[in-house]
Amino acid sequence: MEITLANFQLKAIFDLMEAMEGLHNEIVLKSCTGSGKTIILTHFIDEYIKSNSRTVFIWLTPGKGGLEEQSKNKMDKYIHGSHTKLLHDIMASGFEENDVCFINWEKLTKKGNTALRDSERTNFVEYIKNALDAGLSFKVIVDESHQNDTIKADDIIELFHPDKIIRCSATPKGYKNATVIDIPEEDVISEGLIKKLLVINENFEQNISVDDQISYLIQKAIAKQQEIHAEFLRRNVNVNPLIVVQIPNKSDALLDRIEEYFESQGITYENSQLAVWLSDKKQNLEGISDPDATPIAVIIKQAVATGWDCPRAHILVKLRDNMSETFEIQTIGRIRRMPEAKHYDCDLLDCCYLFTLDEKFTESVKLSLGKDALEAYRVFLKSEHRSFTLISEYKTNVPFPRDAKLALKVISKFFEKKYHATSDMDKNKTLLEAHGYSFAEDIIDYTKSGEVSILSKENISGLNDVAIHEPLNTHKHGKAYHHCVAEIGFKINLDYSSINAIIRKLFLQGLHCDCKILKIDTRALYAFVINNKHRLIEDVRSAMSDEALQLSLDIPKVTEKPIGFPQETLFTYDITGKSQSEMTKNVYKRYLASAERRSLPEKLFERHCQNSSKVSWFYKNGDKGIEYFSIVYVDNFGKQKSFYPDYVVGATDGSVWIIETKGGFTKSGDSEDIDKYTAKKFGVLKKYVDRYNLKGGIVRQDKQSGELCICSDQYSDDIGSDCWSLLSDVL
Repeated sequence: MEITLANFQLKAIFDLMEAMEGLHNEIVLKSCTGSGKTIILTHFIDEYIKSNSRTVFIWLTPGKGGLEEQSKNKMDKYIHGSHTKLLHDIMASGFEENDVCFINWEKLTKKGNTALRDSERTNFVEYIKNALDAGLSFKVIVDESHQNDTIKADDIIELFHPDKIIRCSATPKGYKNATVIDIPEEDVISEGLIKKLLVINENFEQNISVDDQISYLIQKAIAKQQEIHAEFLRRNVNVNPLIVVQIPNKSDALLDRIEEYFESQGITYENSQLAVWLSDKKQNLEGISDPDATPIAVIIKQAVATGWDCPRAHILVKLRDNMSETFEIQTIGRIRRMPEAKHYDCDLLDCCYLFTLDEKFTESVKLSLGKDALEAYRVFLKSEHRSFTLISEYKTNVPFPRDAKLALKVISKFFEKKYHATSDMDKNKTLLEAHGYSFAEDIIDYTKSGEVSILSKENISGLNDVAIHEPLNTHKHGKAYHHCVAEIGFKINLDYSSINAIIRKLFLQGLHCDCKILKIDTRALYAFVINNKHRLIEDVRSAMSDEALQLSLDIPKVTEKPIGFPQETLFTYDITGKSQSEMTKNVYKRYLASAERRSLPEKLFERHCQNSSKVSWFYKNGDKGIEYFSIVYVDNFGKQKSFYPDYVVGATDGSVWIIETKGGFTKSGDSEDIDKYTAKKFGVLKKYVDRYNLKGGIVRQDKQSGELCICSDQYSDDIGSDCWSLLSDVL
């Protein structure tokens, strides 16, 4: 099965490959439920085995849920021709080169487990010994490692004498002396694989007293399920959203009451709308994970928190108990996947919902998910803003990939601009060397040497730099070169073959190119790319975003249409925020000062709008989706991108402003803006407001004065320039 990997998945594979070459024996892969951990690992194993013969991977899984078979089946589906085995296959033929063996570790350790008799246990250990004697090397993957963290599981791992152990979990325990690969949740959300937000107790009153938590919470869940289902039907999407009701472990009386309440609402086992998954009671579970399966609710205990994939699960009802925090977060993971692995640009469908009166659970979920778990309610557009429209631009539906030929020219132009490169290759080498590029023949790694009494960033940076030279080995460092090239490509969304061709044309002798910068041989190119990887990444990314290097002025055809403010939207806020006052100038009723998620520049700007006598109203734009206002621009490599300005503001003089907020300037005037595209976004914003007779600009804070400043005519990254004015003087 051909599968397109997301950018963060490609990066995780790169990081795993790098970690396998690193010093640490232990590697921790931290990734939230729904990030495609199995896809990442199976593709990583395939990649690793291709270039490392005599390897056997052991994939250990926990629990009774058949997770080892699920994982094996996924690898068979994703990786054509993979050598996968289960425990009974190993007992029949032992271990062979390139095997990937999926083993439920409890079958080897649990007392009374008949998976292996004593004589077979001996054989299992002998098979391991035979493999080691034959020169095979074991690598161990510990899936759901937070559950395998036991002495018995550790004893199993020791049997294999692995030189690398990869532990995977959404909630890993603290591991010292390990390489940690942390997949940012924002990356998984932005790829559409998991829901944008967990909404806690939507539309609950501030003070609640209920006679019966079961009927109160399940009633809320059923209403939400019906609302989500109606929206799916309206869009002709065949998904029947599922409610997951989680009950404490010892709660048989509670189970009876839940079943009775569902029955009173016409949701029963008999009509297949209710399912149950307990150790001693299972009903209507067949095909329950299918998008259009009949059950609209399933009752579970904590055991289902591991390894169960059901992307149509949208709502969790959590009844009070005292579980560990780790288990709680795993349970939340059950409702975070997107049913079709994409967002629908609709808050209702792109969020998941928790209904609970368990304060301890709510607090630990918030602690774990941070700003991805917020209180929420629906807010409605004030009547005076319902007729307002702007022309919004959208990218063409035809995918425009980055143009490799254009990229080659732009990178060459960037080196010309930054380093004054010319057609004189020897001079170029001297210029690049003077700017910190290394032309060493050896591969150089840097480390620190010295003593510190207190571990701090300042003390460590004050230690002596030690350069470790290693002679270039084309076989060993050839792999490192390919890895570096792939990483440079990953940073700018160019595939390996395109970026490799660009690097070779720019720097390698013997290849004709009008844009050539250097002429070095293959060995020297390997050393140049490996030793200068970080510089090359920085320069190539800067070349892509530098507004002065826009060679292609044609913006491919865009779609334009008038757009208003959404009539209603989900308002998320931080209930613990000091100020819960209403921002009356916002276009929505009941918009609070504790609105989240907001960056510091956004919070400062909203406060300015609320307090300014020159501002009549303001609207916070979304950052993705056709219901929000966007402007299209093109990066220097020819790729269309959408820009969603942060705010639309109505001034008291009748003018309309489009505002983008960015990171500020430090007291010494240094920029804190991490967006390389700010100048480019300013350029298209300026053209847009001029075209439609509006006003606009970029707003940033000057931390020396504490004031917000605006740049509206010409962009500068220097707060001291005349391009910047005090926002209070303008708006």
